[in-house]
Amino acid sequence: MRLATILAALIISVDQATKWLVVAGLRLDERLFIEVIPGVFNLTMAWNRGVNFGLLASDSDLLRWALIALALAISAWIWLWARRESGNTWMQASAGILVGGALGNVIDRLVWGAVADFLNVTCCGIANPYAFNLADAAIFIGALGLILFSGRKSTRDGKGDLR
Repeated sequence: MRLATILAALIISVDQATKWLVVAGLRLDERLFIEVIPGVFNLTMAWNRGVNFGLLASDSDLLRWALIALALAISAWIWLWARRESGNTWMQASAGILVGGALGNVIDRLVWGAVADFLNVTCCGIANPYAFNLADAAIFIGALGLILFSGRKSTRDGKGDLR
């Protein structure tokens, strides 16, 4: 679980550093929008009080604490599952990345009352109204890794064998 712990700590650190840099340092919470690469990449402030894409969004403290509890419970379950698969290096890495992302968003809910989303990528002339953050990307990558690598055993040479 050393790899998972290191990756989780790294994801949390980088996620929180970028959020503080962009939200507080660049004052995106006041400016709301910064065009970085016209037509491709922008910083767009969005306070997500719900789940993905703002679904179930509410200013309710009950929902805020329920989402914190849910993220902590899922993170604990993923952690325990990955721990049982201790020989699977890729699963360990995926679990660490996912848990780091989830905990990064939990910190946001504790500190700011909502998740700070600010990355907005657009392509091909289609305006994307949604923003995300590095923790969201880590959750996606970690979940994808768990899907791809669960059920595989690592060997000493780093190659995985199907069970």
